[in-house]
Formats: sequence, C-alpha cells, structure tokens
Amino acid sequence: MDQRAELSEFLRSRRARLQPADVGLPDLGRHRRVPGLRREELAQLAGVSVAYYTRLEQGHGSNVSGEVLDSVARALRLSDAESAHLTHLAGPKPKKKRAAAARPQRMRAELQHLMDAMDGVPSYVLGRRMDILGSNRLARALFGDFTALPAEERNMARIVFLDPNSRDLYAEWECVAAEMVSALRLFAGCFPDDPQLSALVGELSVKSDEFRVLWAAHTVRDKGHCVKRLHHPLVGALTLSYETLNLPGDQDQSLITYHAEPGSDAVETLRLLASWGADEAPHFSR
Repeated sequence: MDQRAELSEFLRSRRARLQPADVGLPDLGRHRRVPGLRREELAQLAGVSVAYYTRLEQGHGSNVSGEVLDSVARALRLSDAESAHLTHLAGPKPKKKRAAAARPQRMRAELQHLMDAMDGVPSYVLGRRMDILGSNRLARALFGDFTALPAEERNMARIVFLDPNSRDLYAEWECVAAEMVSALRLFAGCFPDDPQLSALVGELSVKSDEFRVLWAAHTVRDKGHCVKRLHHPLVGALTLSYETLNLPGDQDQSLITYHAEPGSDAVETLRLLASWGADEAPHFSR
C-alpha cells in the first residue's frame, strides 16, 4: 500500500463529509467547487497554514508533530478510531512493525483449550488481515467449518465477501461487510507494507463490487462489540451478542465470542446446534 496516497485519500474523504455549518463557519453561498470544506477552511480550524495543511493532505506527513495531528483530528471531528488511524498513516513505521507483519501468525495451544472449554459459546481467534487462526466446534457449526478451507483462504473478510452463504447467514450483511472493511483499513494504517494485505485487498476489489465501494470510502470504525442477527440453514433465526477481546500477549490477535441473552430462545437454539456439531454445518463455497 502507498502510505502517502492512503493518508491523502483519507484526509480528503474526511474533509469532504463536513460542511461549513457543521463546524461553525459561515456559508457565504458561493459556488463550491469541492464537496465539503475547502483546504483553507480546514487549515483555519486546525490553526495551521494552508501550505502546511496542503502538504499534509498531499501525503507529506512524515515530520508532522502529534500536536498538529491532534488539531487536524479535532477540526475534522474524527472519532477515536479515525484519530488513531490518522496517526498511523502520518507517522513513519518502525522496522520492528514491518518485520512483524511479514511473520506468519500462530495461535497458542492454550487458546484452543480455552475455546474448547467454553461450552455454549461460539468463539474464534482472528489475527492480522482478519485471518482465522483457530475456532471451537460450536463456532464451526454456526458459521461454517473454517477447517474445510485451504489455510490461505481462512480469512473472515474473504468469506464475508466471496462466499454467497454469508449473505444468507447474516441478516444484516451490509453492516457486517462494512465492519470487515473498517477492520482491514485499521490494519492497513498500522502495516502499509504488508504484501499479503495488498494481495487480499486486490483480490476482494476485483471479485466484489461491494468491497470496492466500501474500501474507497475510507471508513474507519473500531467496533468491538455488537448484536448480530443470524439465520442459520439448520436451526433458523437467532440473535447473539459478540465481544472482541484483544490478547495483549499475542500481538495483533483477538478472541471473538458470541453468546445468547440468558432466557432467550437463542440459548436453546445454540444447544440444539451444539448437539449436531460442525459435521452438519454449511460448507463454504469454493
């Protein structure tokens, strides 16, 4: 990924979504040649010169201070996730980070033991690029048998966009798809030199029109918990809450768990699904 281009496109996309009235500036009613705020208006809000902001938006952010980035983030009304993304895009990447992205990830055996012991809780571990590093039996029964896929295809974003079964499984597929792209965007900001991420984005852009549109929007959200409505081909509809638990000792790995509200119909539905197991789970398309 071209880090300078990513920074430039991200800033332009965030500037385009703001109007003068949104930030307390007068709208003089003149024809605006660009959507959203002009560069000079954004520079005024951030307290920097137009020339300085222009250079930053052109991708020349290697020497920008944290204070300036904070001012720009406030002027653009960025969320915490967007502000962190801006900092990653604007700052130089340490060699240690670049080397980490190139190393294959492995899940610790203890995490597999933990997931196997989580009775009634579908769970899996995601690594960089949304790679699926491990899962328990109930997760495979619910979402499809990840282990049936070749290792290089065990990727949650790839499954969501390229496996037609996912559109039937997720009642709100568009929301899930947007979450996947946001997660990949966050990773791209941290590891712009990762060739595997570039290959994944390239493949999804070629094969999925929806992915291509979402990727071009530069939307960044850090959504670690939510409620998902599913429609499983064997047990029907169920509503589950998911939680994302980052694993500090395992770099760039997260444990994703799903659980049913106590007393809800989904509790019994999960029990029924567990009794059938992954052998009866829907198979991924190839």
